[in-house]
Amino acid sequence: MFEALTERLTGIFRRLSSRGKLTAKDIREGLKEIRRALLEADVNYEVVKDFVQRVQQKALGEEILRGLNPAQQIVKIVFDELVHLLGDRPTELQLRGQAPHVVIMCGLQGSGKTTTAGKLAVRLRQEGHKPLLCATDVYRPAAIEQLQQVGAQAGVEVFSLGHSDPVHIARAAHKYARQHGFDVLIVDTAGRLHIDEDMMREAAAIEGQFESPYTLLVVDAMTGQDAVNVAAEFSRRMALDGVILTKLDGDARGGAALSVRSVTGKPIVFVGLGERLDALDTFYPDRMAQRILGMGDVLTLIERAQRALADEEAAKLQQRLLAAEFDLEDFRQHLRNVRKMGPLDQIVKMIPGAANVPGLQMDDLDERELDRVDAIISSMTKQERRHPDILNASRKRRIAAGSGTTVQDVNMVLKQYRQLAEMMQALKKGKSVQIGGLRIGRG
Repeated sequence: MFEALTERLTGIFRRLSSRGKLTAKDIREGLKEIRRALLEADVNYEVVKDFVQRVQQKALGEEILRGLNPAQQIVKIVFDELVHLLGDRPTELQLRGQAPHVVIMCGLQGSGKTTTAGKLAVRLRQEGHKPLLCATDVYRPAAIEQLQQVGAQAGVEVFSLGHSDPVHIARAAHKYARQHGFDVLIVDTAGRLHIDEDMMREAAAIEGQFESPYTLLVVDAMTGQDAVNVAAEFSRRMALDGVILTKLDGDARGGAALSVRSVTGKPIVFVGLGERLDALDTFYPDRMAQRILGMGDVLTLIERAQRALADEEAAKLQQRLLAAEFDLEDFRQHLRNVRKMGPLDQIVKMIPGAANVPGLQMDDLDERELDRVDAIISSMTKQERRHPDILNASRKRRIAAGSGTTVQDVNMVLKQYRQLAEMMQALKKGKSVQIGGLRIGRG
């Protein structure tokens, strides 16, 4: 989402760095470019104005202008102010009051609210809770059925009373949750295409049924300034506790993410990055600022890897790698684990400096290539996967036919596997390995 903004900002900082010593005029011109870049990214005008003023006050200080590397110090100031703009620190979901705790999901139709309710239920279940989903959207066709399908995929029960009064449904769901041992009730409220009085009145009435609910506004990050306006109105009419930004993996300009917290005064609690029910991440302001400035996001990458690969499985794979027992069976499992971490372009963007690797184009990262490799290895017998040296010409022709590929494709997979195996052997022996512009190991 922030790709265009990241390119603009890194270009600005690169030009500032090339000048060595900076004058006050250089800094003011750079800040004008930053201001234009943020406005083009659809960040709220007042937010941009305040942001640039804060950066300018710090950047024009004597210690910056006389410093040894003023450009790097300006990058640090912009980073700190971005973190402040996004909320300073992550916000935890607060389950208040006695169980069953109530979480109310509100927002416009099409924001991804129902799917996000399912994602939140999955997350809570992984944390040891027993959540219950409640369907109160009795207006949108098939809304109840959609939540039931999401609940089935998440392995979470859904409470529904059909098309009766939404306030009554929410009360009945709370009673049902208490009687059946559920400790969290997630209420999926009705949305509209636009804000209207009936929707706001109903959402507020549901909120008023509970003593201390935790109310989350679900906002589509791809709707730009409309998302900010929606957030401001909900914040005015309801006791919002936080915001969930959905579709942050989209290709919109990203202004909503940079504006919503400042406009509403409410923290961004979670972000949605895809359709999968495990694609709901805690929002870390510092990590988001790093990604916007092209610094990567190593911590999130590590966390995704840990979620994708169980500790015991990771240790087993590492042992086989270092013991020269890494075969095509392990290679296939390794690729499948990578797929669990999310889309390839998202993963690569989290690696610091990846955007600057010569010849690496994000648009060229084809998810289907991994599927092709998986199909080729799966078309082999178990013996062939364990002992790839036995793959002669006739076996390769059979594998190509079975996977719908060519013999050249099979040879390419074998080459990639051997390169990885050789690299692991070199690392085991303490030698350094060159991968693109990156050297791993000694030296």
